[in-house]
Amino acid sequence: MKRFALLLLVLLAAGISASTVLADDPPPPTETTPTTTAPAPTVVPEAVTLAGVAIGGLSQDAAAVAVTQAFERPVRLRFLKTTIDVSPSLLGISVPVDTAVAKALTVVPGTSLTLRGTVDKQLVRAFVARLAERFDRTPVSSRLLLRNFKPFVTKPVIGRKLDQRSAVADLTDALVHGTRSTVMLSAKLTKPETTPKSIGPVIVIKRGSNLLTLYNGMRVWRTFGVATGQAVYPTPLGKFQIIVKWRDPWWYPPNSDWAAGEKPVPPGPGNPLGTRWMGLSAPGVGIHGTPQDGSIGYSLSHGCIRMHIPQAEWLFEHVDVGTTVFIVSS
Repeated sequence: MKRFALLLLVLLAAGISASTVLADDPPPPTETTPTTTAPAPTVVPEAVTLAGVAIGGLSQDAAAVAVTQAFERPVRLRFLKTTIDVSPSLLGISVPVDTAVAKALTVVPGTSLTLRGTVDKQLVRAFVARLAERFDRTPVSSRLLLRNFKPFVTKPVIGRKLDQRSAVADLTDALVHGTRSTVMLSAKLTKPETTPKSIGPVIVIKRGSNLLTLYNGMRVWRTFGVATGQAVYPTPLGKFQIIVKWRDPWWYPPNSDWAAGEKPVPPGPGNPLGTRWMGLSAPGVGIHGTPQDGSIGYSLSHGCIRMHIPQAEWLFEHVDVGTTVFIVSS
């Protein structure tokens, strides 16, 4: 002890501190905490959804399978009463499932993740174009025919054209988001030019029975007794139209033997045409009133169709230029 004290005094006198001497000694060992790396998660946290698919609690592989299967489900299309199921693989679907599932492993429980795929736009447009070829149709107008001496109007066909732009957008949206609600296809409808309602009045004249029947489309409206042409001046048979309507017409002698020497007759009592003239597309033939009431019901005219004057006036008000006139032999 005395020696240590003496040595310390000598060192102090020489200007060397005790701390310097002590520093030459190696420091005592210290304890260190080893570092560790946290293990990667092996399952998706609870209540996590990806693109609407519940994958919480699933392994990474199982979650990827579940999401892939959801995107691979067919998309259902409906047009009117027709249903079509189309496989996404036919339209070039591609979905980054592995990347999305890897992210799902790191989120907090209860997270809802979205996922969007891609499709081949050209394939989608081509598919919709084929649907349009199937469903589009040209409008067809009603036709006016004569069956059993009565007017018959065929059913019209409504035209339609598929809305391809909306169909492409809706189908693409269903594919890339994995949603599988039914895609409703729509079309623009086109009405035909002629329909049963637009046919209007139709006249059927039975030459043999001297009857004129006015139809509203295919429904009988009114029937009148008339006079038709004599055997030597027969009223022509066929389908014609009213091409002109005159009130209080003049009568001009036709270029025919029976009218040779006759002079024009102005409107008024005794005019051979009465007070109304409905000229037909058959040259020189028309429907008109007559002051010769006794001729009605017989074949006594020179080819025209005569009516009682009041009845001709009524008919004049209920037909138009363009009205179809069928003249038949019965």
